[in-house]
Amino acid sequence: MQRSLRKVRLIYVWLMLAACIGIGSLSALAAGLEPGAHAGTLQGAPYRIDIPANWNGDLVMLMHGYQPVGAPKTTPMRAAEATPIFLKQGYAVAQSEYASQGWAVGDAVVDNERLRRHFIRAFARPAHTWIYGFSLGGLETAASIERYQHVYTGALVMCGVTVSTPDLLSRAVVTPLVAFDALIPGILPDLAAPDSPPFIPPAVFAKALQAHPKQASLLEKRLQETPETLPSLALDYMVLRELEQRAGGMPVDNRKTIYHGFGDDAAFNRQVHRYAGSPAAMAYAQRNVTLTGRIDAPLVMQWNAFDQTIPSRFHPIYPDQVRAAGNGKLLTVLAPTGDGHCNFTDAQISAAFETLVHRAGIEGH
Repeated sequence: MQRSLRKVRLIYVWLMLAACIGIGSLSALAAGLEPGAHAGTLQGAPYRIDIPANWNGDLVMLMHGYQPVGAPKTTPMRAAEATPIFLKQGYAVAQSEYASQGWAVGDAVVDNERLRRHFIRAFARPAHTWIYGFSLGGLETAASIERYQHVYTGALVMCGVTVSTPDLLSRAVVTPLVAFDALIPGILPDLAAPDSPPFIPPAVFAKALQAHPKQASLLEKRLQETPETLPSLALDYMVLRELEQRAGGMPVDNRKTIYHGFGDDAAFNRQVHRYAGSPAAMAYAQRNVTLTGRIDAPLVMQWNAFDQTIPSRFHPIYPDQVRAAGNGKLLTVLAPTGDGHCNFTDAQISAAFETLVHRAGIEGH
């Protein structure tokens, strides 16, 4: 009888402990989880997992932005700047550096999912799993919640490039470049030529724009840029050349595109350089990735009021897709704030994440 009573008391204590610290934390303790940073490599993708001493049982998968090919890497992997925001609140954070750099969208989605499963095998199954992505990581986050249904409790996208790759390349990369080339000819090489340089310094664009103020003004107005930010055309050029290498050819076909807003539309469309896209390259861009708006978890999104990398004309595209897919009830778009690309304070990121947790109906976090 006394043995049975002790057993009942033990079960009661176990249940009370689970209620206090969370079943996820209890599972982690049972598995011998050690707080701190854990780094390694999974199928060619470096990763980093940070677990706070006060782990609340939840996991945040963090997806970083565009990393140019050849950018130096650190060993162990350096945590993204936003990592401490989540750690201070008791969340574990897992992030992959992906198996490749550049337009690594395809690798990113797969590597992130592989890391999530690794966390479960190596540590514990989280009570809730969240996903946070910024810049290009926003596209990868949207693709992840679409592809891996019923996995995430909620998703946060800040300053995200949430436009399907084919549309993004056409409207945000090739259009600015061919417009610059048509208005200020003789600077850009053939965008589809294999021997064109992989990079053109921003100073080259800046010098040409300063020498042609009327044309520069047209580009600034149409592309939602400023004289200071318009030389970021160098980033567009670098992204296109890198993706051409990855996809095996020109991923955009603009032979039938009718351009508007660059002065005399008829004259501009006669003058603009036309490119025949490579079918294989265009198919690659479509696979990596095309968004649908079909999500099954709460999604919170926020942009900067002025973003030279992702102008405001691109901000409504994915929210409109989500609504068109019948998932508007899962979407929260916060008011834009601040100037610059991904220029948010820690407090703003934390507030956006708190909004997500509230929308997901999770109490006590």
